[in-house]
Amino acid sequence: MKYLRQFMIILLVSFVGELLKYAIPLPVPASIYGLVILFILLETGVLKLDAVKDTAIFLIEIMPLMFIPAGVGLIESWGDLSSMLVEVTVITVVSTVLVMGVSGKVTELVLKHSARKKGETKDE
Repeated sequence: MKYLRQFMIILLVSFVGELLKYAIPLPVPASIYGLVILFILLETGVLKLDAVKDTAIFLIEIMPLMFIPAGVGLIESWGDLSSMLVEVTVITVVSTVLVMGVSGKVTELVLKHSARKKGETKDE
């Protein structure tokens, strides 16, 4: 029953993200709205981590299974993709490197900021 309640909370937040997608005319996926809402709820303490933790761990563990339909879709679309294989490969490699670079720099900045904050609190 605990898992069902936690899953329903996650689904409710996702549904609110879907509603926001239709209410706000921005090109932002509903899943991003849902993630931001869940983050805000967890950070403000409105929603306790224990309220979704076990189901979230389960969903992360089965995440690789969620990529199977996308892989099958790519295989089914091979006839259309094979004519533009070079372009798709270049776009994939460039976007992957770009995302990795930006993610690395953001992580670096967060760690530096975190270390600086810890240093300030020790000095006080």
